[in-house]
Amino acid sequence: MMIEARNIVKRYGELDVLRGVDLDISQGEIVSIVGPSGAGKTTLLQIIGTLDTPQEGEVRYDGKDVLAMRDRELAHFRNRNIGFVFQFHQLLPEFTMLENVAIPALLGGDNRSQAMERARQLLERMHLGDRLGHKPSQLSGGECQRVAVARALINSPKVILADEPSGSLDTQNKQELHRLFFELRDELGQTFIIVTHDEGLAAQADRTLHMRDGLIVDETKRTPTT
Repeated sequence: MMIEARNIVKRYGELDVLRGVDLDISQGEIVSIVGPSGAGKTTLLQIIGTLDTPQEGEVRYDGKDVLAMRDRELAHFRNRNIGFVFQFHQLLPEFTMLENVAIPALLGGDNRSQAMERARQLLERMHLGDRLGHKPSQLSGGECQRVAVARALINSPKVILADEPSGSLDTQNKQELHRLFFELRDELGQTFIIVTHDEGLAAQADRTLHMRDGLIVDETKRTPTT
């Protein structure tokens, strides 16, 4: 298994948010996580993404316990191996699209010209080649979310974690974003873990994990179509 989470427990004071979650994700899978608000979906995604730490449990990538890493090592691991897409794109308003996409590569120590060239190629892949110099305020919500996907891909991570990625989009932009995720998986081999309330997106995933009260209570597997 590419990702293994074992006995993940997370509490905030007296509130048990995650109550011993076990999870396995294979390379190249698209897995959706669904459930009511307060079920623990986003908290689980943040722990898998090393943005949060549980009170108990471990998270392993290719057998390595990432929660045991020191802060600097963990930050480097996250930068190189995990991409994030959020409900609201979280682009930096003072930077152009090209600069926004390149930022993770620059933070990782990459050469500026090489990072900018990769960012340009990704934005062209997202059909945004004519928007390189635009700032977020000059783009639509759907365009900004495609920029956020390009930013998540800049370091060629093994895993993309998406938290309600289409939650703020209209129907057409939702469909385009969902289609993009599957195209990227097929072309680049990325693994996607997606927290969503969108039943259409959840139903397209290879697996859907159903959460309630801090636990995974059910799983739906789908047979790939040919």
